[in-house]
Amino acid sequence: MVTMQELEEKLKVDKRLLKQIIRELKKWSAPATILLSLYIPPGRPISDVMNLLRQEYSITDNIKLKRTREAVQRALAAAMDRLSRIPKVPDNGLVVFCGEDVNTKDFICLMFTPPEPVPVFFYRTDKIFHTEFLEEMLEHDDVYGLLVIERDQATIGLLKGTRIQLLEELEGYVPGKHHKGGQSQRRFDRQIEQFVLGFFKEVADAVNKHFLPLAQKRVLKAIIVGGPGYAKKDFLETGFLDYRLRKLVASELIDVSYQGEAGLRELVIRAEKIIEKNKYAELIKAIEEFKLHLAKDDGLAVYGEKEVREALRMGAVKFIILDENREDVSEWEEEAKKYGTRLFYLTDSIPEAEWVKKTFGGIVGVLRFRVY
Repeated sequence: MVTMQELEEKLKVDKRLLKQIIRELKKWSAPATILLSLYIPPGRPISDVMNLLRQEYSITDNIKLKRTREAVQRALAAAMDRLSRIPKVPDNGLVVFCGEDVNTKDFICLMFTPPEPVPVFFYRTDKIFHTEFLEEMLEHDDVYGLLVIERDQATIGLLKGTRIQLLEELEGYVPGKHHKGGQSQRRFDRQIEQFVLGFFKEVADAVNKHFLPLAQKRVLKAIIVGGPGYAKKDFLETGFLDYRLRKLVASELIDVSYQGEAGLRELVIRAEKIIEKNKYAELIKAIEEFKLHLAKDDGLAVYGEKEVREALRMGAVKFIILDENREDVSEWEEEAKKYGTRLFYLTDSIPEAEWVKKTFGGIVGVLRFRVY
């Protein structure tokens, strides 16, 4: 007989697998409300949930369209079948997704325990699977706030694991200086400073809007501020930033030349000491090491599925950089673990991602020693 502990281990998924599940669920859509999403928090009796689903099933006869009615009934029956095998909701709760593609008749039904406790009881049949509660769990992984600011431009973003997300770009109006001199010049300078302060206030409001919810959830590790010249220091000295966020601002301010996505990437790379153990910084280092060995042609750069696999089984691979969208990710995880090889997941937010995918098939690595 399977114990509850063994059952929980079987149902449990980690964040890596959760990302893949969410990606798959987002591919599904339906012309009618036939896709079932069910979140069961810890402590909720299975019997209560089963009663709810039976009641929902009993009223499906009211659905007029036969194809829709049968699709909903199939989803509910599959969900109840899986729940009937579970004596108790696991410590982190349960999540169930069931539904069919009415055109191809493909059917999916997943039941698992997420890596963090399910926060709410939620049941719905809809045209999509509701993955938003699971997506929130992925935000808890190395989240840094990013701000690149000048006197008339700013870019706000987030660093989540290996992903940089651009949240908002702002642009203000600050007139250029004139050279009339005297009292007129001083008055004009004061007006310029008012324009700058007004823009800084607008930026602070936007930063508060984006970052405060993350700070309140205790998932924001730090806020990294960068930009050219003294604007970044002047911005922080205004006091416009919410005091709860001010406490999270890294003491080191970073010199950055660009705005937009390029500015955010430059900020992250230059803030190496602040985010030393961050996955993005480690991935960038790994890519640079691969490029270095490739340029030197010293035999330590390896690429291509066959070549990497052969070298891996010799115990010769120091690390692998793998496109996270490949279907065989789980297989490579197992192989890498077996031979003590570090595995980095290549995401689309990395500038070199397209190059690695198109040129090397989405898999490259660096060897511990030459094998060819």
